Amino acid sequence: MKKIIECVPNFSEGRNQKTIDAIADAIRQTAGCQILDVDPGASTNRTVYTFVGDPEAVVEGALAAAAVAKELIDMRQHTGAHPRFGAMDVCPFIPVANTTMEECADVAREFGRRAGEELGLPIYLYEEASKRDYRKRLPDVRQGEYEGLAERLKEEKWKPDYGPSEFVPSWGATATGARKFLIAYNVNILGTKHQAHRIALNVREAGRNDGQPGRLKDVKGIGWFVDEYNMSQVTVNLNNYQVTPIHTLFEEVKKDAAELNVGVAGSEVIGIIPLESIMMAADYYIEKEQLFIIEEDQKVRLAIERLGLNSVANFNPQERIIEYIVAEKPEEPLASLSVREFVEEVAARTAAPGGGSVSAQLAAVGVGLGSMVTKLTFGVRKFEHLDQKMREIIPILHEVTQKLIPMIDADTNAFNEYMDAMRLPNVTAEEKAARLAAMQDGLKSAISIPLGTMQLGDSAWDCMTEAAKHVNYASKSDVQVGARALETGIWGAWQNVLINIADIDDETYKTEILKEAETIYQRAEKNCANILDILDKRSQ
Repeated sequence: MKKIIECVPNFSEGRNQKTIDAIADAIRQTAGCQILDVDPGASTNRTVYTFVGDPEAVVEGALAAAAVAKELIDMRQHTGAHPRFGAMDVCPFIPVANTTMEECADVAREFGRRAGEELGLPIYLYEEASKRDYRKRLPDVRQGEYEGLAERLKEEKWKPDYGPSEFVPSWGATATGARKFLIAYNVNILGTKHQAHRIALNVREAGRNDGQPGRLKDVKGIGWFVDEYNMSQVTVNLNNYQVTPIHTLFEEVKKDAAELNVGVAGSEVIGIIPLESIMMAADYYIEKEQLFIIEEDQKVRLAIERLGLNSVANFNPQERIIEYIVAEKPEEPLASLSVREFVEEVAARTAAPGGGSVSAQLAAVGVGLGSMVTKLTFGVRKFEHLDQKMREIIPILHEVTQKLIPMIDADTNAFNEYMDAMRLPNVTAEEKAARLAAMQDGLKSAISIPLGTMQLGDSAWDCMTEAAKHVNYASKSDVQVGARALETGIWGAWQNVLINIADIDDETYKTEILKEAETIYQRAEKNCANILDILDKRSQ
C-alpha cells in the first residue's frame, strides 16, 4: 500500500501574496506531492502549508519550497506575532498512512542533510528526529528567536545539525523533525489580549510556571489579538489530540471565559484536521445532549456547529479533513452502477458478476429495508414510546447495510482472482505446483467473501426481528420483503460457498467452513419464518 507522509512547513511570510503563491507553486509542481492547504496569517506574518506524498516526494517538495523561500524571504525585514527564528521556521513530517514515526524521522534527517548541503541552510533537528534530549522541544530549539540566533550560534551546544554554523541573516535557521499530528487551533475571545492570555495560561500544560501548571496535557498556547478579526484568541497547539481533544480545549476555554465574563465566538482550525478528532467532538456532544445521529456527514456538521468552526471562515470538510482530501474513490464498479446497469451487467454473456454478487446485493437490500422502516418509525410522535428501542437497533442495521455493499464487488473480484490463477503456466513441475497453490488460495478467497456476506447478514436478524415487532404497521410489507431478501441473499451466498469448497484439498478447513455456513443458513431460515409469523399476527 502507498506510503503517505504529511509535511507542514511554516514560512515567515503571511502578507506578500506573490511570495506565498510562489512557495505553494514550488510544492505543487513537485512530482508526487499533493498540496492540501495554504493558510496565511497577516498578523502572524506566517503561512502554514500542508502537503502529502510518499517519503521521497515530500523531501523534494520541502526542498523546492525552501529554495524559493531563500530567494524571496529576508528575515531582516520580518515582524509578526508568532514565535519564529527562520524563513522556513519549522518543517515537520507526520505519518499519515502505511508509515511509521521512525521513517518520518529518517525523512526529516534526509531533508535536513540536503537542505544544509545543497541550499546552505542552518538546520536543527527536533522532536522524534533529534537524538539529543535538550533539542527535542521546539521552544527550546527556537529560544531567543531570530533576534537571538547570532549569539546562540556561538555556543557549541547550539551548532546546527546540518548546514553552516555561521549566522545567515537573510534566513535565520530551520527546525525539522517528526511528530504526531498536531492540531493548530484557536478559540475566539470577545475580550482583550490579556484576558485571552490569562485563559491560555490556565489551560496550557506549562501553565504560568513550574509551580502553577495548566489543566490540559499536551497543549501549548498563548493569547493574542488578531487585527483582521478584531478579536482576541486563545491560540493553541494540540500536540496529541487523543489526550486532549479539541472539544475538551473548547469547553475548558468557555468555562474560563464565563468566569471572566468574556464572550466566546466560535473557533478555527489552522490547516487541516484528522477525521477522528471531529468524530470525537461529535460523539461528545451527542452524548452530552442525548442526540441520536448515526450518519457520518451529520456528525461532522454537528461538530462544526458546536465548535463554531465557521465563525471566521468557511470550514469545508472536504477541504479541511485530511481523510477526505486524500481519499481515493473506492473501487466499486458494480455497487456504483444504477439498478438498470447492474441488472444488465448481470444479464450479460459473462460469468461475472454472478450469483455471489447478486446474493450480496440482495442481503444489503434486505437489511436496508429494515434500516429504512426503523428510521421512519423513530421520531414520529405516534411512536415516541419506541424511540429508545429504535435508538438501539437503527445504528446496527445502518452499519450492516453499509458493510454489505462492498461485498457486491468483492465477490466478483474473488472470482476473477481464481480465474487468473487458472491461467498460470502449467508445464513444468514447479509451474504446476505454483498454479495449484494459487488456485487453492483463490478458492479460499472465493469462499471467504460469500461466507462474509452470510456472517454480516446473520448479525442483522435480531434487529430485523425487533423491527418486525415494533415498527409502524404500515411498513409491514417492507419488513416482509426485507426478511425474504436477506434470507435469499444468505441462501445464495451459502450456495456459492458450497460450489467453491468442493475443490478444496484441506479437509479440516472444509469441515469447519461447511459447519459454520450451514448453521448460519439454518438460522436465516428460522429467523425469516419467525419474522413473517410475527407480522402475520400483528393487527397494528
